Amino acid sequence: MSQFYQKHIILILFCFGIIFTGCAEQPKDEEITNDIGMKFRLVQPGKFMMGSTGNEKDRDTDEIQHEVVISKAFYMGVTEVTQAQFKEVMGTNPSNWKGENLPVERVTWNEAKEFCEKLSEKDPNMTYRLPTEAEWEYACRAETDTWCYWGNDLNHNMIDQYAFYKKNSGFQTNEVGQKKPNLWGLYDMSGNVWEWCSDWKGDYPTEKIIDPAGTPSGSFRVVRGGSWLSLARDCRSANRNDYSPDDRNSNVGFRLVLLPAQ
Repeated sequence: MSQFYQKHIILILFCFGIIFTGCAEQPKDEEITNDIGMKFRLVQPGKFMMGSTGNEKDRDTDEIQHEVVISKAFYMGVTEVTQAQFKEVMGTNPSNWKGENLPVERVTWNEAKEFCEKLSEKDPNMTYRLPTEAEWEYACRAETDTWCYWGNDLNHNMIDQYAFYKKNSGFQTNEVGQKKPNLWGLYDMSGNVWEWCSDWKGDYPTEKIIDPAGTPSGSFRVVRGGSWLSLARDCRSANRNDYSPDDRNSNVGFRLVLLPAQ
């Protein structure tokens, strides 16, 4: 066999190996339930426009629109972390309103991170962490580019079906998973409690970026999604907010990202 053909056969086999290995590493289960009953939905890689257009109603100046590529699949918590789940791992429940299926709140960013670490130790086949701000918005939008993931609800005619916010919450948290989910099966991405992200709050880039993790340092951590105390405008998919990582607020909780061990 000539060297020409030998080289091309080796190249083909090498490329096939890369493709095969890449496919083997991709998660397959659409939904995973862990040992303490937390459910996670598979989010496939893709790209989206993060932030908002200049003419979006209620937009803020920190929502500069830019293209983001999410290069790897991950699992997103179907709901916010509940008080029962938090107590199972941490042994405490700091929440203002008590109820097993209510979202845990009055949790600092540092405690949310500690929860992830302890849960990962309990389940060595999984890694749990807070979502990046980009992962959060990508999962929230679920392939939509509208004001909220249920559409351009500019007159707030549909929000009651999807979110607990200031006008329908009873001025407190409500049990998770009671409203309609987004197109990827995730509940309460808008409303109920703000959700901690892993990022420091910083300015968005203006160019395309792959798997952004935010600025390397800062004073405030990002929270997303709005809460039981929020106006409808704060429940928009692009809306950003932030708190000090040591803050405790009865309108702030979190949800997790899960990464199975390879």
